[in-house]
Amino acid sequence: MRTWFLCKVKYAKENEEGLLKNISEQYLVDAVSFTEAEAIIYDRLGEQIRGDFQVTNLSKSNIVDVFFYEDADIWYKCKICYLVTDADSGKEKKVTQYMIVTAEDVKEAFDRIQESLSNMLVSFRVPDIVESPIVEVFPYEKDEVAEQLPEGNFKPLSEVEEDQES
Repeated sequence: MRTWFLCKVKYAKENEEGLLKNISEQYLVDAVSFTEAEAIIYDRLGEQIRGDFQVTNLSKSNIVDVFFYEDADIWYKCKICYLVTDADSGKEKKVTQYMIVTAEDVKEAFDRIQESLSNMLVSFRVPDIVESPIVEVFPYEKDEVAEQLPEGNFKPLSEVEEDQES
């Protein structure tokens, strides 16, 4: 099962005066394991960061969904609350989930999360929205997994399923 992982990365970045300054940035990675998350970070950031960098922390995130809009680059973490009825007992249970969305400000983040969740079958509240320290999100990409597979007599799962249906 895929999970969102928070990865903190430390590296030296050149500032406006041309001096190197150590900075720490946070990234969100969609992966199946800590190992895969770390591999994705090293792969992606190796292309972006000149010089050495170090993953200083890697943890599972409580974020369940990500909504990306190309016109904004600030990530906002939104707390979503709703009630569900337990099928066995019939009692209502409060569910809290966290999602992130790109926006220019808190109001736009609220509007975008409302729009993104408009198809939910239960009513929900958004009691909290805060600017996130996340710099970039790396969602799951099928091509990355295919590139990591060893060479050999392997077929993508979709081809195996097609063969079985024939």
